[in-house]
Amino acid sequence: MAEAKRGKLISVQKHLRDQVANALRAALIAGELRPGVIYSAPALATEFGVSATPVREAMLDLAREGLVEAVRNKGFRVTEMTEGDLDNYTEIRELIEVPTVGRVTEVATEEQLEALRPLAEDIVKATRDHDLIGYLEADRRFHLDLLALAGNDHLVTVVAELRNRSRLYGLTDLDRAGVLVDSAQEHLTLLDLMIAGNATAAQELMAGHLGHIRTLWAAGRRSAEKRASALRLGEG
Repeated sequence: MAEAKRGKLISVQKHLRDQVANALRAALIAGELRPGVIYSAPALATEFGVSATPVREAMLDLAREGLVEAVRNKGFRVTEMTEGDLDNYTEIRELIEVPTVGRVTEVATEEQLEALRPLAEDIVKATRDHDLIGYLEADRRFHLDLLALAGNDHLVTVVAELRNRSRLYGLTDLDRAGVLVDSAQEHLTLLDLMIAGNATAAQELMAGHLGHIRTLWAAGRRSAEKRASALRLGEG
């Protein structure tokens, strides 16, 4: 009986940690938690109305994803990423993902590619529903599952790490403007080209898609910075 209670307690704690982690991811995406700023677990816990423990655990999860970094005796600093960093990450992703899309086009079956269509549709639906967390999660699963069809697990791991370190911040304003929908639709177009066996066009679209995402990130970052600056002026 004691073991069952402990198991239930652990399950509840993990659920709360996951909820806090998702809330923190949403705040990062919205630009409410700003790069370079240190946030303490107790202060965030007060905002969320929970104890500091699940907040610390959630922050450690985000640290493993490269979204924040621990600062001894102070809290967690939101990871800063310059446009130069993003250019470097995008370049590496292009070197890996563009030729891999061409290879997958040639070796994957129509059934394997069609199995990815629900994810592509989820990406579009999430943008139309203004669900940024859902959008990023469906986008991550689509790209990694697509690359997995090449049969190289190490390649997928490398791209997953690059994606974690180049998460999109400050997307709220772009979402409100509806500019994410076009990028979301590109996943369906990519699938259609691959199913048609057009490897060259699929590679070109993939290269353009990564460039599109890079442009969106820069725009979102500038928008978040502008809003943060306005808030600081308002507080003064």
